[in-house]
Amino acid sequence: MSVLICGSFAFDNIMVFPDKFKNHILPDKVHMLNVAFLVPELRREFGGCAGNIAYNLKLLGDNPVPMGTVGTDFTPYAEWMDAKNINREHVHVKQGHYTAQAFITTDKDDNQITAFHPGAMNLAHETPISEAKDIKLAIIAPDGRDGMIQHAEQLKSAGIPFIFDPGQGLPMFNGDELMAFAEQASYIALNDYEAQLFMDRTGLPEEEIARHVEALIITRGAEGSYIYTEGKRIDIACQKAAQVVDPTGCGDAYRAGLLHGILHGKDWQETGRIASTLGALKIAHHGTQNHSIDAASIL
Repeated sequence: MSVLICGSFAFDNIMVFPDKFKNHILPDKVHMLNVAFLVPELRREFGGCAGNIAYNLKLLGDNPVPMGTVGTDFTPYAEWMDAKNINREHVHVKQGHYTAQAFITTDKDDNQITAFHPGAMNLAHETPISEAKDIKLAIIAPDGRDGMIQHAEQLKSAGIPFIFDPGQGLPMFNGDELMAFAEQASYIALNDYEAQLFMDRTGLPEEEIARHVEALIITRGAEGSYIYTEGKRIDIACQKAAQVVDPTGCGDAYRAGLLHGILHGKDWQETGRIASTLGALKIAHHGTQNHSIDAASIL
């Protein structure tokens, strides 16, 4: 039983500035900002929502089939996927483009300055859903705008249930477009900030949005999560982490747990607990694909 994961692949370049930005930015000069930060620490991690979700779903023993567009610099990531036995048949290299890249600089106050280059991600619409076979379930994670729209339409036409997970891509869509996704999707997954933005743009409360799908899942970080389904709300406690190291990628880990539960016909309480457990495992490690544990232990 394969799960199609439509979304981005990216290199996360993470830098640490051992001082505070505010000590180097003059408030009366922000109109002509020209600042350089010396960053002795640098990590380059494999990331992107499709890559992260696929990695976590593989930990659970499932068969993720990620679909995305990448650049000619993707070779190290491809080798990583091969080493983890993750299918990359539908990960397409686009000549003349870079793989999406995030450049994140964090200071001593945990403030961040991020630059994101979408690169080949913007060509996601060039890969049709029909290319993948024997798909039982899917997720549309943040990707190129046109790709997200077209893939949702194609999944709906093919009768394949899917989770709509707009993530950081949600601001690209207006209220009517978000409602179109809600009408096409079987499930919607949002964090609490995204849920508020979704409500603001559609003019609908959570309970009304939930009526359009089989389940609306809203995560709240350390406060746990809740799932609206069949007219009721199911609260999921936050799984206690061994240590809190890096929250980046926890949402993707959680969504892998959702996919696993749906795929195997588990009830929403158990599905939510599996998702929460994966998030807690991830947060104890730097990066988004550096945690490892066998499926039996997770379950």
